[in-house]
Amino acid sequence: MNTFFSATAERSRSYRIVGVAAVLVAAVAVGVMFAVNANRPQPTGALPVGANVQASPAASSPVSSPSAAPVVASTQAVFSCSSSNSSAAQSPTAAFVDAIRTGSHAGYDRVTVQFKNGQPGSISIRPQAGATFHQAPSGKADTLAGRNGILVIIRGADAHTAYSGVRDLKTNSPSLAEVRVIEDFEGQISLGLGLKQTSCYRASVLTNPVRLVIDVQAS
Repeated sequence: MNTFFSATAERSRSYRIVGVAAVLVAAVAVGVMFAVNANRPQPTGALPVGANVQASPAASSPVSSPSAAPVVASTQAVFSCSSSNSSAAQSPTAAFVDAIRTGSHAGYDRVTVQFKNGQPGSISIRPQAGATFHQAPSGKADTLAGRNGILVIIRGADAHTAYSGVRDLKTNSPSLAEVRVIEDFEGQISLGLGLKQTSCYRASVLTNPVRLVIDVQAS
């Protein structure tokens, strides 16, 4: 009987040794796998686990100034002494003028024609020698102050539905002498600009509100 118990204890001790050895081997294997994975390069663009993620600042959007649909060029362009034409992609049946303004600035005088309900169908700007224009539909000669002129023809518009202001504006500006409505008939407006100096200009159509801006160069 003692021999039986001794053999049994011996076998039990052998099993324990084998079990401990297996546990040690497994622990070593797990440690090796962890070390390999820890040293493995992260995929491109990935962040390590536990890294603090900070949202990158959103790209700043440029502040929009009034959008421009140039007749000749934007108000930052060079002055031109040639005729120009512009057509609107969309326009009302008639764009109603509701303001006509003039102003003087360093290097140029400005004429602004503001529209109440959208951009007119087309705009033509025609510099000319002399300050005599012809009224429509009568054809009567109309001579403005100044030595030269610019004829502005606005089609698809009227200056009587929403505008009740002055139709002949005289100024003391360095270059712009006078602005007169010489036609307002059957959806067409013509403005005569009398100039003291050259008839070079730059022009654009701005929005919010819609307005035609003409800068007359002061030499």
